[in-house]
Amino acid sequence: MNEQTAVVLGATGLIGSHVLKQLLQDDAFSKVRALVRRPLALQHPKLEVIVTDFSNYDQYQTNLGTGDCIFSCIGTTNATVKGDKALYRTIDFDIPVNAARFGKEAGFKQFILVSSVGANANSSFFYTRLKGEVEEVIANFNFKSYHVFRPSFLVGERTEKRLGETIGTNLFKLFNFLIPSNYKSITGKTVAAAMVKAAKKGNEGMNFYYYGEMIKL
Repeated sequence: MNEQTAVVLGATGLIGSHVLKQLLQDDAFSKVRALVRRPLALQHPKLEVIVTDFSNYDQYQTNLGTGDCIFSCIGTTNATVKGDKALYRTIDFDIPVNAARFGKEAGFKQFILVSSVGANANSSFFYTRLKGEVEEVIANFNFKSYHVFRPSFLVGERTEKRLGETIGTNLFKLFNFLIPSNYKSITGKTVAAAMVKAAKKGNEGMNFYYYGEMIKL
């Protein structure tokens, strides 16, 4: 698949920032549209940055526009939303699900989603249940190609420093060899590279990617 137009959600995050850079460097993508909540200090001939109020559905749908594939790398943390589960859901559920809804109506063929290992709509844990619900709802839109990435602990440089994650990163590095494959830590850059490669391959149907599959890609 060549000369695709891609939309990126979460372009300032750990994975999304790498997805954006890799798409801009890849000749298979002729146009990259980043929908962001705040202005992005990046310029490129292929890049269109659109500041978007994701709670304004008319604006959101208009800004999403038309294209071939949507990369959903959006996400927050419990600390960021100060324990507000309703706000957490607004970000982690509403934004990607609405992107899928609008994207399907606009004719996008591929949806590439960052989820999480352990995602399960029936989970008793809020985070993994929410991720599972997102996966299931988007699956119902029946994109030609649906790619679900389920990384475990993410490592890499973030725009914001998180003490807990810094400690966790060091522990994962120390004991990574003891951890089952699907739960091994992985860099945001590696996940991003796998997502871009999956979009280029365009395997039809629903595709899941865990640590091993992401490393192979």
